[in-house]
Amino acid sequence: MFESPLPRSYTKFVGNWLLASGENARGLLAFALITLGVLVTRFGQAAAVIHPLIVAQVARAGIRMLPMVSFLAAALGFVVIGQTVALLTRVGAQHLVGTVMVTAVVRELGPLVTALVVLLRVGTASVVELGTARAMGEVEALEALGVDPVHYLVVPRVCGMAIAVFTLSAYLILGTLAAGYLFAFLQDVPLTPAEYFRQIALALTWQDFVLLALKTLLFGLIIAVVTCYSGLARPLRLAEVSAATTRALVWSLVACVFLDSVFIVVYLLM
Repeated sequence: MFESPLPRSYTKFVGNWLLASGENARGLLAFALITLGVLVTRFGQAAAVIHPLIVAQVARAGIRMLPMVSFLAAALGFVVIGQTVALLTRVGAQHLVGTVMVTAVVRELGPLVTALVVLLRVGTASVVELGTARAMGEVEALEALGVDPVHYLVVPRVCGMAIAVFTLSAYLILGTLAAGYLFAFLQDVPLTPAEYFRQIALALTWQDFVLLALKTLLFGLIIAVVTCYSGLARPLRLAEVSAATTRALVWSLVACVFLDSVFIVVYLLM
């Protein structure tokens, strides 16, 4: 006998969710293509206005995040590297330290943790700012003055977050590797700094540098596009800004994890 179908309410809910997800994905893709087109064709226009905005976004999403990223580097160095090096040494597998560090920190934890920090600290604030501007009619005022909102509001955030995630990831990885060895040294691990960094250097390949740069830049682009889309895509009331921020957080997180899984497959095929 065939099992009875799901209650109509469940199927209706799933169907509505799939339709809404497809519509949101289509709108997000269209917004991303529009942003890319404006970025490529109009990057040099109004440079005296746009370029300082890009620098301000880099400072906001990058330089101001250095204290938090430094703390995370120290924490990850202690939790991941310090204990891992100590455990590998106890079982006589210290020759695998470089491979483990590159796989865990360079390929995975460094870029993903940095992207999440930028999303939580800067991405959500961008949704609130843009959503409030949309609700207060400021975006329509820019359009009435002949100013392209995508060029003025979105392009600086896209460039700034992409550069910030890229540079902060490199800073976090280097800090984590250094802090990890420091904590391992405090545990009297018989591994010299020269041997530790030699193993890491041998485990790295040129593909790691290329894929790391590509992954971090894409993380920044995804976060910027999703957060800007959530704040500007449709007219909002002030009461809807918080819901838009939550949606942007979830969409960005899902997109970054999905992209990370794609890169994991690429690493496995290398």
